Amino acid sequence: MLLLPEIELRWRDVVLRPLRPTDARALAAASGESRDHYRYNPVPDGLEAAQGYVERALSMKAAGQRYPFAIEWRDRVVGTTSYSEYQPWQWQVPTALQRSDRPDAVEVGYTWLAASAQRTGCNTETKLLLFKHAFETWQVHSVCLRTDVRNERSRRAIERLGARFEGVRRAHAPGADGTVRSSAFFSIVAEEWPGVRDHLQALLER
Repeated sequence: MLLLPEIELRWRDVVLRPLRPTDARALAAASGESRDHYRYNPVPDGLEAAQGYVERALSMKAAGQRYPFAIEWRDRVVGTTSYSEYQPWQWQVPTALQRSDRPDAVEVGYTWLAASAQRTGCNTETKLLLFKHAFETWQVHSVCLRTDVRNERSRRAIERLGARFEGVRRAHAPGADGTVRSSAFFSIVAEEWPGVRDHLQALLER
């Protein structure tokens, strides 16, 4: 099992740092600004729910299943995001591509932002940091993103980042609204990363 070392990523207005138990209060405040766009996202509502959310995230981190970050935007915690599905591949034949010290592929998800950070450069900057670390430090072959197939807002946001739609996995997972959800999958592969990086940097310059 690969346990990732502590990671802190910085850009102009965003710092991604390891999620801590003490972040629960700030996350509760962030999620409480407005809940208008959380219908399909498992976003905690209130301090007790935020504490449980952080505990689960850190438990998954200890199991090597998820690496959760607190998103600091302009010096305050406004949400969270994570790496997941990052265990190195087990190749079926001997190959020079085999490695055990870093991921071959990774998923970026569990992302939500306070209302005041939505429709700003925060999400673009956050994704640029996560993608850049994945492709340029780990040298992954692909980055995956997924969302509830019904979440048109999230799907448009993912496509705006430059990720390509792959398809829908039907009846894929429990939905945040208590239904069985189908998931829309998107990806960026290593060959596409230079173009996506330039695209994201151009968005941030606007």
